[in-house]
Amino acid sequence: MARVVRTDRELELPGVDAALRAAGHELVLLQDGVPEEILVHETREAELLLMCYTPVTRRVIEAASKLKGIVKYGVGIDAIDIPAARQRGIPVANVPEYAEETVAEGAFALLMALVKKLKPLQRAMERAGWVWPTQEWLAGELAGKTVGLVGLGRIGSSFARMAGAFRMRVLAFDPYVGGTATDLRAMLAECDFVSVHCVLNDETRHLIGEAELRAMRPAAVLVNVSRGAIVDETALLRALQEKRIAGAALDVYSREPLKKTGHPLSALYAMDNVILSPHLTFYSREAMARLEAETLERCREVLEGKPLTVRSRDPRLRAQIRGVRFVD
Repeated sequence: MARVVRTDRELELPGVDAALRAAGHELVLLQDGVPEEILVHETREAELLLMCYTPVTRRVIEAASKLKGIVKYGVGIDAIDIPAARQRGIPVANVPEYAEETVAEGAFALLMALVKKLKPLQRAMERAGWVWPTQEWLAGELAGKTVGLVGLGRIGSSFARMAGAFRMRVLAFDPYVGGTATDLRAMLAECDFVSVHCVLNDETRHLIGEAELRAMRPAAVLVNVSRGAIVDETALLRALQEKRIAGAALDVYSREPLKKTGHPLSALYAMDNVILSPHLTFYSREAMARLEAETLERCREVLEGKPLTVRSRDPRLRAQIRGVRFVD
């Protein structure tokens, strides 16, 4: 019997939890935002750590003397101290493919809702029961417009395919993909819509900053379903308040959960040209079934002493040399 710790229990994985318990393992479930001190204590004797959002720091990794693997049940690995895990020879894997179509669909839905003014329309219908076709309700169209993708990985590529079906012109900026734009600001200046689909790392933190927002057209809108910190959120809030861009649709935030009061971005709730989603564009029945199935496979590899399968192309994971096997 192994001790398995899973953080972020609010994201339910009933199939994974039941399978681990049925196999005789001790499963410890910890809430989102668990203090580092408690995580250190609970993982000290753990052989497997499952995490989604909770930071796995160097201190946690160094204190977990029996740890054999870390599995991120999701995509982004920015919350894990990968160098600390590599130094201890603890393999790390994520689940990169379970929701690429799902998140792309979510981003497209947010974009369409923003362009079609669905948020203020719904508010008006709830308040007055009906509205008439006056100027304030004039919506936009997607066909013939230019969308710029910041990141052209799995999700960005799926979004690009969907945009093509709507007869949109698609541009992309991705230093790791040939044939894409090499000047981010120049690309932004051409776009009616901008959608963010890159991973968060040291290179992409605040990639969309004050200068990039100023490069955007006044009628342009920004969609972010990737990671909040890719965008300088303070600069974004200022751009929206000063009406330097036309709107934003956000599913991710640097500080989660978002709150109606006491949060740096609380002012966004009152804006009709901003659509807010609670980091749930990945959350569909189909995607969660895929996530649970692959997460359980990774768990079994760790607990049975097999090499941990890494499907991600992220260089931080591909740099591992112990206890892993790579699958393209």
